[in-house]
Amino acid sequence: MDSGTGAARRAAYGGPQEAADRERWTRRRFVGALGGVAAGSALAGCGGDGDPSGVREAPRGAPPRQSSSAAPTSAAPMASPDPSSDPSPGLSGARPLYLGTYTSAQGGGKGIGVASYDSASGRITGKGTITGVPDPSYLAVHPDGATLYAVDERDPGAVTAVRLSDEQVLGSRATGGAGTCHLTVHPGGRWLLSADFGSGTVAVHPIDASGALGERTDMVRHSRPAPLPGRQGPHAHQVVTAPDGGHVLAVDFGTDTVYSYRLDDRTGTLTEVSRAQTRPGAGPRHLAFHPGGRHAYLANEADDTIVVCAYEPSSGRLTIGRPQSTGSTAETNYPAQPVVTPDGAYAFLANRGDDTVARYTVEADGARLRLLGTTPVEGDFPRQIALSPDGGLLFAANQRSGTVSVFRVDVTNGGLRLAGEPFASPVAVCALPV
Repeated sequence: MDSGTGAARRAAYGGPQEAADRERWTRRRFVGALGGVAAGSALAGCGGDGDPSGVREAPRGAPPRQSSSAAPTSAAPMASPDPSSDPSPGLSGARPLYLGTYTSAQGGGKGIGVASYDSASGRITGKGTITGVPDPSYLAVHPDGATLYAVDERDPGAVTAVRLSDEQVLGSRATGGAGTCHLTVHPGGRWLLSADFGSGTVAVHPIDASGALGERTDMVRHSRPAPLPGRQGPHAHQVVTAPDGGHVLAVDFGTDTVYSYRLDDRTGTLTEVSRAQTRPGAGPRHLAFHPGGRHAYLANEADDTIVVCAYEPSSGRLTIGRPQSTGSTAETNYPAQPVVTPDGAYAFLANRGDDTVARYTVEADGARLRLLGTTPVEGDFPRQIALSPDGGLLFAANQRSGTVSVFRVDVTNGGLRLAGEPFASPVAVCALPV
């Protein structure tokens, strides 16, 4: 995460593992600037990097923020490869794409980027910007497709809802924590879950029939186990619902732990049921579930590894396996986000520092990952990757180069082929294809 929490982020990661990206929430309290951190020592946490002077939050009772009609600065449209060469049948025509950034970072965006992508060619076309949402470094969409949710990666942290039919901002709600860096909508569509990097907390907000957010119904803080010296407390990096729908898992970088909670769907409260600890200093960041629901893949950004985890749906218990290679050959590398194809055949991992996407074939019904190799992202510092809903395209948000690269996914061998020139997007830290 690193939007206005830079220096604190660096302190939390400790020593050489400081990162311009992780410098997200701490930067508000200390100092930090996206361009001022050496590439070799930069880590990205939840968000990007923001100007500490830009720490301000829109008044809760302020009038709805309007969408800007001005299109974001973008490179030439992506060249369109021959659609007939696409090995995977995809959703046809233009599809929506939303782009997260740090508005407080030098050279950052003005809000949430609005674009579209061609599902056959991968070509991205800029459409405009939804303004007034501060540091929207991570995005999620409601299952019904009507509402977009964004973190406000600031101190204090908050989450914002946007109605997509007219790009009207429906309002923001405080999470109760600091440096909100990740969020997800519970599959039932009634609850929004968010993670706060700066405070090591996870919050729950109700979603009403209009898509707007209500007051927080719960917040849990990761106080146990105690973080390692130098981590400066817990740092919740991700919250995600398991495929069984009954459990919510929160990944905490500061405590080297993945927490499992049961969500009460009536009250919106969380009850801890299990904890899984990585080896000390691993620094877990994000995990992705295999569609079979029995395994998950955990990226450890501090020790540059990925781990296959076993998952028990009945109890919510996660069991962490042996660390594996990310395929990186760079001197310093911070793996960011893993994703799994909808059919469960392949997994991909963003490597910041190596500036590649690691490709894995999934074996033994999800229980094993076998490294196939790495593919350059044709950009700098891929903070986040995402697959199109059909799994035919992979998007890489490259924070430092301010670009989004699109790759065609070969379903026969897990290969990635660049689909034209990367699309320019200021301080690109999140790409959400829908």
